Formats: sequence, structure tokens, C-alpha cells
Amino acid sequence: MKAEILINVTAREARAAVVANGVLQEVLIERASRRGLLGNIYKGRVSRVLPGMQAAFIDVGLERTAFLHTSDISLPPGHPAAPDGRTTDIRDLLREGDDILVQVLKDPIGTKGARLTTFITVPSRYLVLLPRGSGIGISSRISAEAERERLKSVLGSLADPARACGFIVRTAAEGASPEALQADMGFLLKLWDMICANARGLPAGQLVHEDLPLAVRVARDIVTTDIERVRVDCTESHARLCAFADTFMPGLAPLIEHYADGRPIFDLYGVEDEIQKALDRRVPLKSGGYVVIDQTEAMTTVDVNTGGYVGHRNLEETIFRTNLEAAVAIARQLRLRNLGGIIIIDFIDMLEAQHREQVLAALRAALDEDHAHTQITQASPLGLVEMTRKRTRESLEHIMCQACPTCAGRGFVKSAETVCYEILREILRQHQQFAIREMVVLAHSDVIELLLDEEAASLAEVSDQTGRPIRLQVESGYAPDQFDVVLI
Repeated sequence: MKAEILINVTAREARAAVVANGVLQEVLIERASRRGLLGNIYKGRVSRVLPGMQAAFIDVGLERTAFLHTSDISLPPGHPAAPDGRTTDIRDLLREGDDILVQVLKDPIGTKGARLTTFITVPSRYLVLLPRGSGIGISSRISAEAERERLKSVLGSLADPARACGFIVRTAAEGASPEALQADMGFLLKLWDMICANARGLPAGQLVHEDLPLAVRVARDIVTTDIERVRVDCTESHARLCAFADTFMPGLAPLIEHYADGRPIFDLYGVEDEIQKALDRRVPLKSGGYVVIDQTEAMTTVDVNTGGYVGHRNLEETIFRTNLEAAVAIARQLRLRNLGGIIIIDFIDMLEAQHREQVLAALRAALDEDHAHTQITQASPLGLVEMTRKRTRESLEHIMCQACPTCAGRGFVKSAETVCYEILREILRQHQQFAIREMVVLAHSDVIELLLDEEAASLAEVSDQTGRPIRLQVESGYAPDQFDVVLI
């Protein structure tokens, strides 16, 4: 599947879109006001140790203290470990006030601070350096056994026995020459030496090393042999990307183009429209069915419906075809919206076991293109498919949207009828507590209209009960379920 990358850069925002066969597959957004922290290395200070949680809060100079679990702490050489490879008590490793070099494992999401690790990794084009690790690992996406053995042999011959560190060979290294791998290894070792020197000279709570900007990071992490071209609409970013490619990815350099057309780059292939659609709950299917995606704090739920699709044979075949199409659409939406954590998919119930297996196989195949690690279980006894997708940064919805000020993120507001009855009860309550001459009701126009029309009799009845006049006043700034009863 041939693809291209479109990169749009402005003064305060950078965006990258991965388009395959004319269809948007993934979008990455980085804003100056809230740049992602993933991969950044900080010199932190332990602010609090929590033995009950086997974790610690680390001050790295961010708005919220970051979280470090004992499973993410590398043990000093010779330190005794529990059978599962971790220490039994975090107090054996950290004390309040200790300085510690940490890396952001997960960006702050919602009200949660960043997740940290001391298993620091430093990536380049072909390799990932593990300064506190050992051995050589090969990406599981490199499936040819001969190539895996070749890469392991080359790395083994290049590694310096005097340097206690490990390496992971990335997918992009498939077919790379020994010279390219050696250059990558030398660059990473020099970079790590510089990081260590910077850390020694900085006080706690400071950034030691920041990951590359989005335009360059996309080229490093996403560009594969499937990419036909990379278009950049910013002259400065184009020059920086070309310089990076000349040094680390010579094969990419001919594919980089400066997009100077007057038409916005994200208008190509309808990328802007697709981004807007990715913020909707409902995803239409070509067959007439649809998928509903709801993102909550605990998990993401996905519901498949046949909608207007009636099929041509029988009900079971109609359901099977809808589920097959939905499986592919769901995989794309998870990647496009960057949904992570626990995901529950409610496919339409299928009677035949063979159909259920085929739908799961289609879902797994569609997720093979996803860069994030995913894990799918078999359907539960209730027919639900449970899966997880690694979440390292905020979803598209959380980056581009905020909670509705009217419904506070609930997705619904009280009806005008409900608010009317609340107003009537509040009038009676106020009348019983205070001596008043007149009342003024301030509310949304829909509520006032209902009080003057369908609920006019109820309002007159309450006015008779209180023996006081009640005036109604529209407040344009009020939400549909907001009101005030003013006493005069």
C-alpha cells in the first residue's frame, strides 16, 4: 500500500497527515502551547514516595508532578530483586529529595500527570539506544529470520564491549548496510554522552533533552518503504527535514518536496474534512451501516449497527458483511483518532462461529498497519471484543476539543420542560422562606417560551399560590438548563 506524508507547519502549530491510497490514515498535531512531552528526558527530584502504591511522584518542572512506578525503575547493578524482576519495596530505591534522571513514557492525559521511566531510550533512524540495558533486540516486524540474524550479527560486531548498553533494531533497519548502522550507533553514543554531561550541570526540575520537532520526528518514526513522497509546506521545515535526511536517511532525501501551491496542503485528499469527521461520534459505512464511537475516561466503546443496509441474501449474511466492513473502518478510526487504553467493540451478533473468526481476522489484519501496539482477545461470553491499544499521547479529540461548557462533557442537558418544573418548585420554595413583593425568572429563551405557552397554566397556578406577580426575562447568556429566581 503506497502512501505519502503531508506536513503543514505554521507559527504555533505543526500537523502531519499519513495518506494511503488517497485515504487519511493518521494525523499528528503538535502545538506550541502544549508540545508533547513523550520521549523528553528530565532531571527530576523525588517529591513524595508512596509505599502503598509502590510508586513515587517526581518534580520535573511541569505543572503537575509526574508519576514513577517501581516497575519503571531500573535496578542498580547487583541490587537484589524480587522473583518478578522488581524490588519488593520502592523505599529501597528512592527517598524524598533524591535527584533522578527520568524519561516521559506517557504524556499527561486529562487530570493525570506524565508517566515516567528510568529505562531511558534514545532513538535514531535505525536503532534505539538502551543506555541502562543490555543485549540486542530486533523489531518483531522484521519477520525474515535470515535478516534478523544478519542484523544481530552486524550489531554484535559493531558494539563496544567497554560500553555497558543495549540496542533495539528498528523496522526501518531492514536491509540497512553495516556502514549505516555503524553511523547510527556512533551518533547515539555521542548523543547519550552529551545528555549525561547536560544532566550533571543542571539543577533538578529541568529539561535535559527534548525530542525532535514533529516534522523531523515523523520522518524518523513513520517513513517506511511504503512512503512515496513527503510534502512540506514550510520553507524552514523543508530545509531542516532535508538536512536531517541527508545525514541520517539518504534514501529519503529524493522523496522530500517543498509544497508551494496556493491551495492549502491539507485540502489535498480532503484531509481537513476527514479530520472534522474524526471528531464525530458516528462513522458511516459505505454499505449503509454505521459505527458509533464513544470515548470515556475508563475506556472507549465502539458499537456497530446495520443502519440502512438490508443486504441481498439473508440476515446472517447482512450482519456478517456489515461487521467485516466495520472491522476495517474501526482499525482506521482507532489510528486516526489515536484512541488508546481499553477498547470494547460490540459487533452485531453473529450466529456462525466461522463468521466471528473471519471478522476478528479482518480486524487483526487491519491493525497490522498501526504503529501503536495492539492486543485483541477472543470475543467475550457477551459477544464483545475486548482489545487494548498503547496510549502514549492524548487523543485527537482531547487535543482539538474541550468539554462543552453547557453540558460539562456529559453529552446531554436537561430539557426545557424539566427546567420549567424546577423553576416552579424554586418559586414555591422561595415564597415559603422570604417575604417578597415580586419575583423575576431569568432563563434561556426556550424555557421562557415554554413557560409562556404550554406551561402558562402551571405558571398561573403557582402565581395564585404565592399571591405575587411573576415576571419572565430571557437571558441570552444562560445555558439551556441554567436559571435564576430573583426576589424583589
